[in-house]
Amino acid sequence: MKMIGIEPVTNGTDLESFYSGALGRISQIMLVLAFVCSIVAWWRYGEWVAIGFVSGCAVAYLNFHWLKRVVTALADRATQPGRAQSSKGMVVRFLLRYVLMALGAYVIFTVSPASLYGLFAGLFLPAAAIGCEAAYESWVALARGI
Repeated sequence: MKMIGIEPVTNGTDLESFYSGALGRISQIMLVLAFVCSIVAWWRYGEWVAIGFVSGCAVAYLNFHWLKRVVTALADRATQPGRAQSSKGMVVRFLLRYVLMALGAYVIFTVSPASLYGLFAGLFLPAAAIGCEAAYESWVALARGI
């Protein structure tokens, strides 16, 4: 069964390499969605909402990558108990995410209350990217007959 260049899976290594690339694909999808949706927001709702949306996307993108690093550090700490790691940096990054979101919301609200809607929409960027990745993985699984 060959469909649009997708070959059938012959072993578990192919599946493992495909699914291990999900975080990289999600990051790329986030960038594409942020670019396309910011243009649509500017065209449809105006510059202030688009600025709020871009700000929300930036905070969401940073939040996603910092969360990924915290989870990786926690997993390393759990799997390698003999290795001492500083947890101060993890806690600071964890709290900084929420400070950035609150600061962005405050600044945007004081400049233009209408752009706060754009900020909140931009904060949903990772959820939209994960939904796109789930749809892509489902399509690939159906095409490969998994």
